Amino acid sequence: MRKPVQPTLTEVRKWPATVSVSDAARAIGSSRSWLYEAIKRGESPVKTIAVGTRHVVITADLVRLLSGEAPKAPEEEAEAA
Repeated sequence: MRKPVQPTLTEVRKWPATVSVSDAARAIGSSRSWLYEAIKRGESPVKTIAVGTRHVVITADLVRLLSGEAPKAPEEEAEAA
């Protein structure tokens, strides 16, 4: 079985607002199961949204992680809203 190709940051920036856990895991270079477990433990490196029984990853947060930007403090997020 061929290993999935990791997308570039430029490609990830063009993704929709949310993506599957599988796509996010591929982008950060981890396994899907590792990312699902991190989400379950509340230790995900990216923000997710629960949609019923599944989760989707917020692409903007994925871009932040991949570009090396520091995560926003909760106060900053409230000001931006």
